[in-house]
Amino acid sequence: MSKLTHAIEVILFRARFLLAPLYLGLVGALVLLCWRFIVEFYHIAQHIGEATAQTFTLELLALLDLTLLANLILMVIFAGYENFVSRIDVAAESKDRPHWMGTIDFSGLKIKLIGSLVAISVIELLKDFIELAGQDHVGGGTKWRIVIHLTFVASGVLFAAMDWIADKREFHGTHK
Repeated sequence: MSKLTHAIEVILFRARFLLAPLYLGLVGALVLLCWRFIVEFYHIAQHIGEATAQTFTLELLALLDLTLLANLILMVIFAGYENFVSRIDVAAESKDRPHWMGTIDFSGLKIKLIGSLVAISVIELLKDFIELAGQDHVGGGTKWRIVIHLTFVASGVLFAAMDWIADKREFHGTHK
């Protein structure tokens, strides 16, 4: 191997650390999301007495939405950092380490991400349906949310099918 080739490979290999600030930025986003959750929770607690069951349900769904988004961000931080930057050694011996941490590959991450997006999409649709209760007409925004939700579901099925085909090819030795 020439010195030039070696130098290029060293630079490329170390370039993975350029992703670290992005993951730290996601940690910051997680902090902001937690703050938003606290603000929303406080608002719900303040108005619990005058809230209708429908309003209360919609507000709880908003909290659930924020929680799922936080889970999604955390999953991207852990799996992305471990897959593309470095192992998280401080978690190796921790009894609190999530069972999937360090074992999820890029393919598994895609499936988990699309699953989270589908769950968030379902919550948004549920909010729309609760708000539409008793109405005869479904607005254009809801129709688009349904189309987007079905697109997420179809994407998830296609991702899973592609992974299944790739695994089957590797298992049978046809993958080169």
